Parts: sequence; structure tokens; C-alpha cells
Amino acid sequence: MEHIKINTTQNVALSYSAAGVGPRILAGLLDSVFVFAYTCILFLIFSFAIRRESYSNNYETSETYNQIIIGILILFLLPAGLYHLLCETFLNGQSFGKKIVKIKVIKLDGTQPNFASYLIRSMFRLIDRPMVALVTVAVTNNSQRFGDMVAGTTIILINKPVSLRETILHHQKPDYKIVYPQVALMSDNDANTIREVLDFSFKQNQPQHLSVLCKKIRAKYGIVEVSQKDAEFLNTLLMDYTNYQFER
Repeated sequence: MEHIKINTTQNVALSYSAAGVGPRILAGLLDSVFVFAYTCILFLIFSFAIRRESYSNNYETSETYNQIIIGILILFLLPAGLYHLLCETFLNGQSFGKKIVKIKVIKLDGTQPNFASYLIRSMFRLIDRPMVALVTVAVTNNSQRFGDMVAGTTIILINKPVSLRETILHHQKPDYKIVYPQVALMSDNDANTIREVLDFSFKQNQPQHLSVLCKKIRAKYGIVEVSQKDAEFLNTLLMDYTNYQFER
């Protein structure tokens, strides 16, 4: 299985398992089923509405009604055409098929994919026909299709669904006292990097990444006195950051 090395914004190198041809095909088939089912349901509903009005004796009224219904149908079909763009934008780099197969879109530069990245991937689907995409995914170093190459993205395997705790913000604790006030200077990017490195180190059993990140975070934010171990320190920073964001 091919691995992809990505440097986070804190210059910590993480290695992910690339989603090869198999998982992509399965996710694509599932997505096609969802889009097809959605489209069929819409056509059944609106066809019934049009047939019901066709029995009216007033032809002009029926014709106007049918035109309105067809216009509404086209409007409701837009999400099917924009399925991948909408899903990846609002589901953090995943479609429903990708969620089931447990794969997701990431940026190769370590930053969070944005709407522009997802839009480019979506637009290039016109070029990335199934056979073309399969060939490029199979032969490129980072398992990319053309849309991925232009957007600077790829697709990786994830071991488990993302929970609330795995987002930037953890659950708040009542009467929590912030341990490191330097979190007032911390950016969302750094908080997200801490969360990603913690998650990666736990899943892959590679604690050495935590030590590297701790040194960089302490130096950047001037945190000198630390009595906690690396993982505990980083988790405390995330908890501090969460509570600071909600309190301000």
C-alpha cells in the first residue's frame, strides 16, 4: 500500500495510507447509487404531480401548472449535479460514499482543503472520466487524478469516522481553568495541526512526532515551564484553546 508523506503547517511530517483504485471505485459506485436513487425519487414524485393535473379540463391551466412543476423539478435536481462539490464542502472532504468506505480528501501541503479545492476537483470530473481517472490514480506518486493534481489534493484512507472530539474544539468542562494563557495567541491552523498529530501518533503508534511538535509549539508561543508529558501537554493546549474560544 502506497504511503503519502505530508508536512503540516508546523513542519511535522505525517505519513498517510493512500486510497488506491479499489476504495475510490467502491466510493464512486456508492455515490452513483445515492444520486440515482435521489433522482428517481424526484422524478416519481413530480411525474405523479404532473399526471394528476393532466385530468383537468382547463388545458391552459394544466399546461402552466406542468411548466411550474418541471421548473421546480430542475431546481431540485441541481443538488444531484453538484453532489460531490456540496458533500465535500459540507462534510469535510467526504461524500456519503467516501464516509462509508472511510476515505477523505486532503491537501498535500498540510493545510485544510477549502471550497476552491473542492470546486477544482469537481470541475475536472468532466475530464476525469472513469478510465482516465483510474489510470492516473494508479500511476501517479500520490494517487491523484487530474483534478487532484490541479487542486493539490489527494484521497487517503482513514481508520475511523471523525467524532466531535476529533475536530479542533473538544468538549468544554464546567469551571475549567486555562493552564497555558498563551492559547490566546494560538491560531486555528496550529490547533488543527495539534489535533491531527495527536490523532496520527495514537493511530500509528509513533509518539516521536509529538516530541517534535511540542518543541515547535513551546518555542513559537514562549511556553517555558512544562511539567506534563508530550501527549498530555498537547491535549491540555487543545482544552485550553477550546475554553478560551468559548469564553471570549
